[in-house]
Amino acid sequence: MAHLIRHKISNKLTNAANTVSNKSQAKVSGVFARLGFQAATDEEGLGFADCDDLDYDYRQGMQMDIMQGDEEGGEMDGGDELMEGDSHYQRDGTGPSSSSIKNTGACNELASEVKPKITSWEAGWNVTNAIQGMFVLGLPYAILHGGYLGLFLIIFAAVVCCYTGKILIACLYEENEDGILVRVRDSYVDIANACCQPRFPSLGGHIVNVAQIIELVMTCILYVVVSGNLMVNSFPNLPVSQKAWSVVATAALLPCAFLKSLKAVSKFSLLCTIAHFVINIMVIAYCLSRARDWAWDKVKFYIDVKKFPISIGIIVFSYTSQIFLPSLEGNMQRPSEFHCMMDWTHIGACVLKGLFALVAYLTWADATKEVITDNLPSTIRAVVNIFLVAKALLSYPLPFFAAVEVFEKSFFQDGGRAIFPDCYGPGGSIKSWGLGLRCLLVVFTLIMAIFVPHFALLMGLTGSLTGAGLCFLLPALFHLKLMWRKLLWHHVFFDVAIFVIGGICSISGCIHSVEGLIEAFKYGVEE
Repeated sequence: MAHLIRHKISNKLTNAANTVSNKSQAKVSGVFARLGFQAATDEEGLGFADCDDLDYDYRQGMQMDIMQGDEEGGEMDGGDELMEGDSHYQRDGTGPSSSSIKNTGACNELASEVKPKITSWEAGWNVTNAIQGMFVLGLPYAILHGGYLGLFLIIFAAVVCCYTGKILIACLYEENEDGILVRVRDSYVDIANACCQPRFPSLGGHIVNVAQIIELVMTCILYVVVSGNLMVNSFPNLPVSQKAWSVVATAALLPCAFLKSLKAVSKFSLLCTIAHFVINIMVIAYCLSRARDWAWDKVKFYIDVKKFPISIGIIVFSYTSQIFLPSLEGNMQRPSEFHCMMDWTHIGACVLKGLFALVAYLTWADATKEVITDNLPSTIRAVVNIFLVAKALLSYPLPFFAAVEVFEKSFFQDGGRAIFPDCYGPGGSIKSWGLGLRCLLVVFTLIMAIFVPHFALLMGLTGSLTGAGLCFLLPALFHLKLMWRKLLWHHVFFDVAIFVIGGICSISGCIHSVEGLIEAFKYGVEE
């Protein structure tokens, strides 16, 4: 009798302890999901908690069966398999099969949500579009102030940006108990937050968000600036200034405020690509037609100490793609091919950019302008510039929409922690004041383009300020912080060297770009 009483008391204590343990586990899973330590949203964190409760019920029933001696071997094996599957599910989003769990509707629903994946070729195409955009038109201007060192920097920036892209993706993964790499983070912001824990769990994300917003908004401003610049140089006889052309371009861009999704934005991608190829072919064809007059003696090893740091910012800005690499890698069918994809895209970009910059500079030498198409003869210039303006206007919606998303998630939709109320109504429609804020952002890009109409200086400032930070400094710093115990000495050397060199280039580029802008305002230089 005493033995039976002790047995019942022991069972109750065990059940109570397991109940507390599993509820704590469910809460911890939800907390880690919100902090970005797994590929999950807040809703998925609740789903994981439901899975924990269902698994707890199943395990408790299984333990009672074992104690009663009904299905000793089979039930224990099933329990081990379930617990292993549960742990694996929370780490990388894959879970145990539906046949091994009773009543796991929430788990099966989460596991069944399969997003369409892209191939490595499609991922490479996206990266190529990002680093082979219209900002390559400023690279010949970088050669003007850097000579052969400018060409070397085009190669060096490609190598470094390729490397930092790879180590940034490495920061998304951690090894599980079995030594298998598992994706535990989703975005650049998640990586930054993980580096600032436990004292400042959200500081890193705020820093990255600010850098992203600055770069995206500056990109929009550059599109407006280059549109006005190209139009005034295409039709110099018309009594219309660059500022007036910028106003016309902005009026055409106001519908961007009504964008609701990337579906509409993606439709412009093909048109942008076609326009870009037409422009490059026309410029290179004209340069090749004047190959006999190329000024090889003008390409030297000396640099313009005052203006060369601006060129560094221009070159770095033309390679920026780190912002969307975590999302891109997460949507690849074979993430193991990411490194290979980064290699051939950056090698191709390096070769094409170097050849384009060198051939264009050899053609016009010291007369090279900030936007190389301004050097073309008036008959060809008008056609090429119209294609360029079309490409700029079609490219504007993507960074604008990305900037709007970061704004809205940071200030209006931060899971109850937002500073301002939600800008969307119950049906998903944007509120009138939210639409007004979007229109203000478009107008802000116009105001900046009117008061700072200097393409190369703005591009150099953006590349030095945010481009170097997002492409050089932060990836190297995050890699050292998260992977310190696993890094070999040469990895540490590379990361430290990139951080130091990137910091020096960023500071010098910002200083000289600001000095250039002040000088342009002082002497009233229009372009």
